[in-house]
Amino acid sequence: QLQLVESGGGLVQPGGSLRLSCLVSGRTSDSWYIYWFRQAPGKERELVASIGRTGVTEYEESVKGRFTISRDSAKNTWYLQMDSLKPEDTAVYYCSDGNYWGQGTQVTVSS
Repeated sequence: QLQLVESGGGLVQPGGSLRLSCLVSGRTSDSWYIYWFRQAPGKERELVASIGRTGVTEYEESVKGRFTISRDSAKNTWYLQMDSLKPEDTAVYYCSDGNYWGQGTQVTVSS
């Protein structure tokens, strides 16, 4: 069984930055994908970014050029660097391998 724990959320002003972390334990391997999702109040959960074993990344259109997904295999930790944040980025952010999910971390972008 896999455990994923997100951290790094918080309150930030528009234009600011945050870096989310996803610590993975239980089955450490870089042979699979890690995804970052988010869910805003009253909206469905949406895929924000993904990174595969080879390092190939994909992003949802609205975050391209602002968010960067990365990993540190030695630390079993995946990251989501979020720059130029906008109020519409406000949501609970989750990491997942497609089967297991973390508990989520709240990101609020507000002045």
